[in-house]
Amino acid sequence: MRWSRLFIPTLRETPAEAEFASHQLLLRAGYVRQLAAGVYSHLYLAQRSMRKIAAIVREEMDRIGAQEMLLPALNPAEVWQESGRWEAMGDNLFRLKDRFGRDLCLAMTHEEVVTTLARGEVRSYKQLPQIWYQIQTKFRDEPRPKGGLLRVRQFLMKDSYSIDLDAAGLDRSYDLHYAAYRRIFDRCGLRYLVVEADSGAMGGSQSHEFMVATEAGEDWVAHCPACGYAANLEKAVSTPAPPALADPEGKFDPEPFHTPNRKTIAEVAEFTGLPETTQMKSLVMLAGGQPVLALVRGDHQMSETKFAAALGAREFRPALAAEIREWFGADAGSLGPVGAAKLRIVADEALRGRRNMIAGANRNDYHLKHVTPGDDFTPEYFDLRQAARGDACRACGAPLELIKTVEIGHIFKLGHKYAHAMGLHVTNEAGEEVTPIMGSYGIGIERILCAAIELYHDADGMSLPPSIAPFDVVVTPVNINDAAQREAAEQIYNACLERGLDALLDDRDERPGVKFKDADLIGVPWRVVAGKKLAQGLVEVVKRRTREKQDVAVAEVASSVR
Repeated sequence: MRWSRLFIPTLRETPAEAEFASHQLLLRAGYVRQLAAGVYSHLYLAQRSMRKIAAIVREEMDRIGAQEMLLPALNPAEVWQESGRWEAMGDNLFRLKDRFGRDLCLAMTHEEVVTTLARGEVRSYKQLPQIWYQIQTKFRDEPRPKGGLLRVRQFLMKDSYSIDLDAAGLDRSYDLHYAAYRRIFDRCGLRYLVVEADSGAMGGSQSHEFMVATEAGEDWVAHCPACGYAANLEKAVSTPAPPALADPEGKFDPEPFHTPNRKTIAEVAEFTGLPETTQMKSLVMLAGGQPVLALVRGDHQMSETKFAAALGAREFRPALAAEIREWFGADAGSLGPVGAAKLRIVADEALRGRRNMIAGANRNDYHLKHVTPGDDFTPEYFDLRQAARGDACRACGAPLELIKTVEIGHIFKLGHKYAHAMGLHVTNEAGEEVTPIMGSYGIGIERILCAAIELYHDADGMSLPPSIAPFDVVVTPVNINDAAQREAAEQIYNACLERGLDALLDDRDERPGVKFKDADLIGVPWRVVAGKKLAQGLVEVVKRRTREKQDVAVAEVASSVR
């Protein structure tokens, strides 16, 4: 392709609304333009890169025997109502009505459609296993779109679904996807972590996320560099740092003391002069329609994921202020477990064995000292806390790192959730009707491109891996009006095409500095410069990422780059 004929609207200045490198550079390099909040047009360069990413995804999905389909983005409400997600997805689901007043939605994922399709066509174990996939536009009514293509309302996703007769079959399908995803991300040139994750609204028994470390991410991962353990922060298990101060010895009765206008853990710690680890943090939740008091150490945060798993709660929420006053006779900030006998009390394992701690007195502006779990109240113990800096790896004891990440892929064992809810059945070898088991597997196509830019950029622009860059090489005559340079550039350009390289000829009548800056900005891995050295039969080949330069004979450039 010839640059002079292409629409590549590069920008010299960084747009004010772009916070992260990938957003800034996608705009500056002319890859995307915003139409509305969270809605972007993919321009020529972006489309070329994403077609290469999609090709890698297709090759690896086809390699595991997956069959590509294209499922409707516009879904009738009934299928989502059958699964229960019409209500569960809340405002995240784009909803609309047709001219007859029938409810519809724009799908953010396709478990319901796949289950409906299988329910009508798959009737026997002989038709299993099945793995179906698509690469398609999805929709999510994101309340706060940000980060360019990282958090959007319309996005391109590869989603696949496995249908197996039994758990052993699901294990095989899951393992096939796990290996395929690693090959995909390896081929796309990414550095990534595979972490244990929560299935969330997808449901299911097991899931893994594929994460790239970047400050542009919104997910935190606990990672042990020593043994490789990695998990989403909400799900991660760890050994907490010991309390900053040993518990007082002896057995005492709880004793109230006045804490005027001190409601937070930090305020009480400042008032008493004691560290936050001496306190119990009280969180009042409504789970399964019943009030629950959850307790964690004062310096810890509760993981809602672990809380839900411990109680087996599919629906839960923080209690409202009026509910708290009704149950405790006091407001938040003065709550504690002593005297809360009518409530279920769950406590984090870090509180097991602690003595003489501080907790709310269930009386405004008062707290209790000398509160001992097991003596003054009886909790159920669970791992409820969120992993934190300073924790040790439970597997090897080494310090854990907390890493900010962006998710590029997620795989789930859905189990029987959708098949059971939507009446998908097959007959087994014995002729009995059974419910098949399913898996769901997603990859964000645009997120791969964004993650690559976040990983590989510098002050001059992006430096994309060759496998996903829009072009392999840009051939740049310093002066397009110089006949020798123009002829050499044409020769090299054609030789590159003949050798199967994606080549771009910068045939614009621009200053050399403009051409070099644009080439650096758009992320092409190699640049060939035809300039003064042509007198010796040489051109300069520049590797974008390292800035390494070498002089190469004109006739050998294509093979050298190849």
